[in-house]
Amino acid sequence: MRLTTYLAKRIGYTVFVLIGLSILIFTLARVLPGDPARMALSPRAPEWAIERLREQLRLNEPLPIQYLYWLRDAFSGSLGESLVTRRDVLTDITEFLPATLELLLFALIFDVALAIPIGMLAGRKANTWVDNIVRGFAYIGVTIPAFVFAIIFLLVFGYVLQIAPTVGRLSPGVMSPPKITGLITIDSLITGNFSTFVDAISHLILPSFALALGPIAQEARITRSSVVENLNKDYILASISHGLPERRIILKYLMRPSLIPTISIMGLDIASLMGWAFLVESIFNWPGMSRYGIIAMLRKDLNAIVGVVMVTGLVFAIANIIVDVIVSLLDPRIRMIERAK
Repeated sequence: MRLTTYLAKRIGYTVFVLIGLSILIFTLARVLPGDPARMALSPRAPEWAIERLREQLRLNEPLPIQYLYWLRDAFSGSLGESLVTRRDVLTDITEFLPATLELLLFALIFDVALAIPIGMLAGRKANTWVDNIVRGFAYIGVTIPAFVFAIIFLLVFGYVLQIAPTVGRLSPGVMSPPKITGLITIDSLITGNFSTFVDAISHLILPSFALALGPIAQEARITRSSVVENLNKDYILASISHGLPERRIILKYLMRPSLIPTISIMGLDIASLMGWAFLVESIFNWPGMSRYGIIAMLRKDLNAIVGVVMVTGLVFAIANIIVDVIVSLLDPRIRMIERAK
């Protein structure tokens, strides 16, 4: 199967998944206890004002009709008005999403930069003290939630050692660069503002590393197991017996098949990063979409809840498509299996 055909099939599956997700979250948001109109206007608001807001939100319509109205607006580029900010939800998400994406981007950089080398090292040094240390780290990283690491980093590096900032995206007095992408680090590089870039990096280190520790531990463990298994394969043993350089064996013959399980699990880890970002952003007072989503849930802001979940699902779906394409490039047999279905 050609890569373009494989990619088109994956995008088609993603569209159906997102439609199903929209139906599910739209229904759940409206069947939960609580009157969003009364919560938006306060319990002391007059009944006529509450009823008028219900009509504006179409809450008096049957649920399928409400969903069709929402779907029509979504295809026209509007996710509805937020009951908290009184702005279009898409406007709010456009404002808050870049901060979350920047946090996730640096968490992924830490993840890729550390998980694969650590796992490869542990696999090559299997059953040695190096391997034991890596496996111990993996067990700790997998079992301890990201928000616990965030609290530890906040206390140790922020308040005790005071070597890293712990609040917000920039220090007080540091001017934010002109908004181009919304990612301060990238915008500061584009505009040549290197002092702002360094300050933004210093604010990203603790929250992004706290987010990344869990995926690093899990992917290092998976890479280690894959390397140990592949080292015993006939083609690796044959390469060693023919006297090929160790570096060539590792980079050309061992790494490629060993990374397939690791890259596959990265798609799921992105979902966990989005989930844990809700708590990590609150701990570090990070002005991202996750904190906006928590406020929406507490206030039962219907349109904001659906918008945040849909954007999260879209990010997760795009990440999985990218992972699927990378895996299919590493192992073309996957595309052959898809073609046989």
